[in-house]
Amino acid sequence: MFELAELGHTLSKAAYKKRTPSLRTELLEVQNKLADENFPVLILISGVDGGGKGEIINLLNEWMDPRGIQTHAFDVPSEDELKRPPHWRYWMGLPGNGQIGIFIGSWYSEPIAQTITDKNDFDGLDAKLTHVKNIERELADDGMLIIKCWIHMSKGRQRAKLKAYQKDPNTKWRVTKKDLKHLKLYDKFASIAERVIRVTSTGHCPWLIVDGSDIKYSSITVGEHIRDRINAHIKLGHQETLPQQDKIKIVKKEISLLKSLDLDKKLSKAQYNKQLEKYQGRLNLLAREARQKNVTSTLVFEGWDAAGKGGAIRRITHALDARQYRVIPVAAPTDEEKAHHYLWRFWRHVPKAGQITIYDRSWYGRVLVERVEKFATKDEWFRAYKEINDFEEELTEAGVLINKFWLHINKDEQERRFKEREQISYKKHKITEEDYRNRKMWDLYEAAVDDMVTRTSTEFAPWHLIPANDKRFARIEVLKKYCAALEKRLG
Repeated sequence: MFELAELGHTLSKAAYKKRTPSLRTELLEVQNKLADENFPVLILISGVDGGGKGEIINLLNEWMDPRGIQTHAFDVPSEDELKRPPHWRYWMGLPGNGQIGIFIGSWYSEPIAQTITDKNDFDGLDAKLTHVKNIERELADDGMLIIKCWIHMSKGRQRAKLKAYQKDPNTKWRVTKKDLKHLKLYDKFASIAERVIRVTSTGHCPWLIVDGSDIKYSSITVGEHIRDRINAHIKLGHQETLPQQDKIKIVKKEISLLKSLDLDKKLSKAQYNKQLEKYQGRLNLLAREARQKNVTSTLVFEGWDAAGKGGAIRRITHALDARQYRVIPVAAPTDEEKAHHYLWRFWRHVPKAGQITIYDRSWYGRVLVERVEKFATKDEWFRAYKEINDFEEELTEAGVLINKFWLHINKDEQERRFKEREQISYKKHKITEEDYRNRKMWDLYEAAVDDMVTRTSTEFAPWHLIPANDKRFARIEVLKKYCAALEKRLG
């Protein structure tokens, strides 16, 4: 795989000086065109030590307008980053539409490093690469152009380059103990790198392997590749990621999950007060222990309008230390959020270890309101089932406990609550014409909920369907479920 990149490609100074001005002009032109396009570009620069990755990135920032480029160098995770899932820091660095992001070090760095140091075997490496491919696939499906460049050198050339740096007082600082240590592991590194490139070089995110022996050659090669990939993406109108909606078939169900729920379940006021005190007390103790043991929780609340999501959330938060939790009410995305993948805004709120994040509506809007209201294409919301499962699996593998609640009421109870709210001065604002309009789409939403539960209720993040015609019963059920999940996790 690396044979061609080990031949020692060079570019003369004269050829470099001749090609650089036109390339710089063309890169600025394509960058200006990109600013008017509705897709972002992510450039990953990886490869061997001493290959000039940093120099290439510096030149790219020099050749293009740095105002449209965000460069992120990922090294050892910070203390804050270690308290979140491994891919959180990469999601936070993703560019928005019309922007270019450059990553030096990326989601490939940790899997390679762990395999070199024998913390991972090849099975573990492949498992991590599966997550990486999932991320790249969903970003590409959403329109992002991902350009991956691997800067390579033969072992002999790497050794010679490091020695040359060491001999020159002006470049001696470039060689670190880490570089010399990695040189001894070159053969192992190259074998692992070859596997990584082979497994993750896909049609939508191929790798470009570049000879890094000569910075003039490698920088021109990478620059021209970036120019050509962006121009091709614009020219094709992003057709490589356009949806294949005709392939998606939705099966109409004869039986509804929601209709199978017993909505007559109730609790008297006396029963409710007694159980509320019991489970809030239990939750308080469990949450304290979870914080001590760095057990993180994410609670997702979905349900019909006026189903009681807010009331159920308040019964949870009343039992918690305000410093331990955060409630995220999810509304329509902002312009900044629209410029990113729809999961980006939820990655932003991934809690630190030991914390609790509660979502009043969530990423499931993609397969509910965006599906029903046609804010998302059929391809977009259909592939979201897998994207959401991958997202939740990543959180779970990072130690996050996920509990998802659908609060269900029938249409008559919803109408009664709407009328009741209209009579209460401090609740009038909760009812709008849109709430009544949504009632006309009840059957479409019910079908969407059935599909959502069927496709995203997993062993690591199950759905809890809560009969909520009686608010007291629903609130206690939510508390019970969350307490039970914490007890199981804490042993």
